[in-house]
Amino acid sequence: MVLSRSGPVRSEAAHQAILDAAVALFAERGYDHLTMEGIARRAGVGKQTIYRWWPSKGDVLAEAILEGRLLGRERVLPDTGDARRDLATWLNGLFTLRASADGEGLLRSLVAAAAGSAETGRRLRAEILAAPLVERLSTAMAGTTGPRLDAAADALLGAVILRALSREEFDFDDMLHLVDAVIGTPTPRR
Repeated sequence: MVLSRSGPVRSEAAHQAILDAAVALFAERGYDHLTMEGIARRAGVGKQTIYRWWPSKGDVLAEAILEGRLLGRERVLPDTGDARRDLATWLNGLFTLRASADGEGLLRSLVAAAAGSAETGRRLRAEILAAPLVERLSTAMAGTTGPRLDAAADALLGAVILRALSREEFDFDDMLHLVDAVIGTPTPRR
């Protein structure tokens, strides 16, 4: 007995070509000038092929981020042995990225993709932002587990997103204060 498959069959070559095209066009033109038509033309596929798999350009970019094609270095938290400073450094790097033209477009695409698809939003949170934060927070908040670590990661991410969307300027000291508000202030040495 042969089982029939329902739904669109995804060609891996077309999938890769679309993501390659989206990343290249994003780098060349930025988010505002990225179009599904342009991605389709560059990838050598029909626009309907893209829409069959992704509802928007934000979703295409979100997939590229999830596959490590965008935000590669920015996803990795530094590990210097000082979790508090590492967290602040990482958050500061996100703000620096957000301040760039490409960073602002990426932020908008992530928000749009997450708002348009709960599954995309969950994957972005879990695979890109929350997982590295929870790992580092477990070091910074020794003895803390599970839900409290998830809540701390959510608090940091929420603050980053709100501040980024408001386009406020912040520096490294602001990031240290944010980290201290979430994980507690360091105990002074005697």
